[in-house]
Amino acid sequence: MEAPRHDTRGIVDPSGLLRRVRFRRHEPAEPLRRYVEWYWLIDWDLPEPYASHVVPHPAVNLTFQWDEDEGAPYSEVTGVALGMYTRKLTGRGRVCGVKFRPGGFRPYAPDAPVSRWTGRTLPAGEVFPGATADTARTIVTRADDHARVAALDAFLLALPRTPDPQADLATGLVRRIRADRTVLRVGDFAQAQGLSVRALQRLFSTYVGVSPKWCILRYRIHEALELAGTRTDVDWATLAADLGYADQAHLIRDFTTTVGIPPTAYAQGAEPR
Repeated sequence: MEAPRHDTRGIVDPSGLLRRVRFRRHEPAEPLRRYVEWYWLIDWDLPEPYASHVVPHPAVNLTFQWDEDEGAPYSEVTGVALGMYTRKLTGRGRVCGVKFRPGGFRPYAPDAPVSRWTGRTLPAGEVFPGATADTARTIVTRADDHARVAALDAFLLALPRTPDPQADLATGLVRRIRADRTVLRVGDFAQAQGLSVRALQRLFSTYVGVSPKWCILRYRIHEALELAGTRTDVDWATLAADLGYADQAHLIRDFTTTVGIPPTAYAQGAEPR
């Protein structure tokens, strides 16, 4: 499995976020890497509130959080968010997050399709009975990254999981979509994998939580977001063609719907609505 990537794809205004928080990624213990892409840790101490915005990946997240001015530590499971995910940060706080690989959450919750959690955030205890308030406190109050990562490892290693070749297949297929810009149409992709379109859609609903078409479009929006945030000379018509859009207007519409503002406005530093 690949090590944690260091890019900021999906984060809206990453420089603004990274000026305000300490953000790190760490690998999980080796037995967990089949299921978990990385741990992500954030700490903040803000003089005024800040809203962070993320265009999510097709992944389920488990988070242990502590808003120190608001109350006790707690934990949540967040399914794949269909739109932009916004989190308001205030005062002092921290998050210790687990980003499951696409397909990697299902072995921990095999009784339901991953699509059951799509668009939902719920107390982690509803999925993992061991994710109590004491568990959250134990993880987020550790003094340093090494200790927090060790606590996350200990929690996940103690959970029952059911290895599933179909989960591994889903993980591999999403990885191909993310890495290969030539994957543009679901029918062509399904045929290349020796699957019918319907079988591919069922696999993604059960193990990823969203459709293959959603994944293709989301990763292309990530690419457009990255370019809009780092360059001012983007040829949007050419990029739209490269990403498989019928024309520039379709790309701009999808970007605006997802991010909240057109790509040119984002490139000029406008804030999402």
